[in-house]
Amino acid sequence: MKKLWILGIGLIVVVVIIIGYIFTNADGQKQSDVKKHTAHSKLDRNQTPTLFLHGYGGSANSEKFMVNQAKKKGVTKDVMTAVVSQNGEVELKGKLPKDSTNPIVQIELENNQQGDLDENAKWFKNVLIQLQKEYKIKKFNFVGHSMGNLSFAKYMLANGKDQTLPQLNKQVNIAGTFNGVLNINEQVNEISVDADGKPSRMNPPYPDLLQLKDIYKGKHIEVLNIYGDIKDGTHSDGRVSNSSSKSLKYLLGNSPKSYQESKYEGKKAQHSQLHENRKVANKIIKFLWEK
Repeated sequence: MKKLWILGIGLIVVVVIIIGYIFTNADGQKQSDVKKHTAHSKLDRNQTPTLFLHGYGGSANSEKFMVNQAKKKGVTKDVMTAVVSQNGEVELKGKLPKDSTNPIVQIELENNQQGDLDENAKWFKNVLIQLQKEYKIKKFNFVGHSMGNLSFAKYMLANGKDQTLPQLNKQVNIAGTFNGVLNINEQVNEISVDADGKPSRMNPPYPDLLQLKDIYKGKHIEVLNIYGDIKDGTHSDGRVSNSSSKSLKYLLGNSPKSYQESKYEGKKAQHSQLHENRKVANKIIKFLWEK
């Protein structure tokens, strides 16, 4: 009898533990669902595509971490790649659904060591035209790394006033080489910028890009300029000086709807590490897609 009583008590304890576990898990799941819903509710959901462009020697892999972070945060499930051949022909790999939300297009240049910025600008235009043809896009966001930013600046210089093309909405520049690259046309700590971003010396093609102020005026474009300082005394990300990246401010002046700079420091702020940096990715997500 005593054994049965002990067994009965044991069964009751087990049942209580199981019920407690179920309710705890359910509560935890609810809290997780609430957190996910709260995070997703902060996102601005639309069909404006965001185009990622890598730098010299890069590829779609250069954009992979940032794109995956956006997917992980629930920004989008719709990602495709636009491969640009050696002669500028565009192949869209993947398909965007008609009801796509915050779609991302990774651009990959097969000739990724193309130094002709005007040619790169034409190739970027080819991608836009192909997207316009297949998906009827009217505007787009841009994220560029390193030389990709200068190629895009050349695109805007040549096509920024063309109303028949999709119009720029938001722009993110990472490690922009707007006024030079270290040990190529600029030495360490050689060039500085003033409070307006005006460089103490202008390297080609910087003087030509001064026309961008006029092109950006009145278009309500928002700009985020990201750069890194590895804190070794060079005031650079190891390859591009902070002054070169920050000189974008003078090129655009007061023409954008908004302009902000975001500086990152340490090992993860190195030139090629910036696009692998979680803090950078989170900043981009907030700027492009949060309400």
